[in-house]
Amino acid sequence: MAFQKPPGTQDILPAAAGKWQYVEEKARDLCRRFNYRELRTPIFEATELFQRGVGETTDIVEKEMYTFTDRGNRSITLRPEGTAGTMRAYVENKLYGEPDIAKLYYIGPMFRYERQQAGRYRQFHQFGIEALGSDSPALDAEVIALAYTFYQEVGIKGVRVEINSVGTPAIRAAFRDELLGFLRPKRELLCKDCQSRMDRNPLRVLDCKVDQHHFEGAPSILDSLDDACREHFEQVQRSLEGMSIPFSINPRLVRGLDYYTHTAFEFKAEGIGAIDTIGGGGRYNGLVEDIGGPNQPGVGLAIGLERTVMLMQEQEEELAKRQRLDVYMVALGEQAEQHASGVLYALRQAGLSAERDYQSRKMKAQLKSADRLQASFTAILGEDELAKGEIVLKTMATGEQQTVPLTELAAVVQQLREQTLEGEV
Repeated sequence: MAFQKPPGTQDILPAAAGKWQYVEEKARDLCRRFNYRELRTPIFEATELFQRGVGETTDIVEKEMYTFTDRGNRSITLRPEGTAGTMRAYVENKLYGEPDIAKLYYIGPMFRYERQQAGRYRQFHQFGIEALGSDSPALDAEVIALAYTFYQEVGIKGVRVEINSVGTPAIRAAFRDELLGFLRPKRELLCKDCQSRMDRNPLRVLDCKVDQHHFEGAPSILDSLDDACREHFEQVQRSLEGMSIPFSINPRLVRGLDYYTHTAFEFKAEGIGAIDTIGGGGRYNGLVEDIGGPNQPGVGLAIGLERTVMLMQEQEEELAKRQRLDVYMVALGEQAEQHASGVLYALRQAGLSAERDYQSRKMKAQLKSADRLQASFTAILGEDELAKGEIVLKTMATGEQQTVPLTELAAVVQQLREQTLEGEV
């Protein structure tokens, strides 16, 4: 019997793992620059945490969670998102007692039993950040700016930022009645999901991708904001403008989770199917208190890494150039082969990616390997070169060769590599 991976999962093979590493490294570097610290939480938590933290009327809790009873007769759920677990860790470990706000990030797998679509899996990966302890609109804008910068720096083009304000729970309650007055006459025209949401969470009806044509003339929650909410939203916009982050206002954007207050935002991109959202988040001022902690405001976001990697592939970014091998080492002769490991190690110690032949193949076969690995340079060490303390360095793109001292090989490769990268820019 040949086993196969479970439906809705994927094997990330070595050929693709480099892209994932690049994306994750970019996320970590951005968090360092924005002063966010990594938090690692369990992959499974008590089911009630997600029921309270995500919202019992959400699709996630109602339809998509992987829940089981463990041997201690406890209801356990594989995490469907990262925020609730972060809030639990923040409260349990009393991170709110620190003098500065808590700026946290996570990268890891999440689990939802949902219909498979382009770039969406039942085990998927998220990069998320959470900033806790401040209700400053400038912090909302910072979170948006970090995500926008992430998409820019991994090379994804055409990303759009949409923002909205969903006000406070009191404002949403009043708007809910107004919205239901608009929706009830259209009930039979709407899809089954929208009909169900009307009874449980009517604001989410506006987020439906199927029935948008029925919502022409729908009331806007922006018209229901009080002065404080309106000022908060305007300050978010001013901060984004100050950072030259382009955005548009989408009054129907409410997000799929119940805990948002004030700012909500999404990142959109084309080329990934009918659902074009690739990341999003918002402010959640009551969430920490809802799960048993102190009344601490917060704002956060989550980015789907599957969709990020898929967009990079769809847009044919020049990732291969950034990831290709720097040097392929060709050793000819017994003495050269014995010396090759030391040369290779020196290159790697200098921060260069380097590889060699371990099958004692002829020079022609080794050069073919250098081509397959897209090596920028081939370093050829024969018995004569070894005796002179030299090595032949070949630039693969041009075929140009030069002889350099063995002790200077890494420095010469680094210099030529920098010149090549500058030429590509």
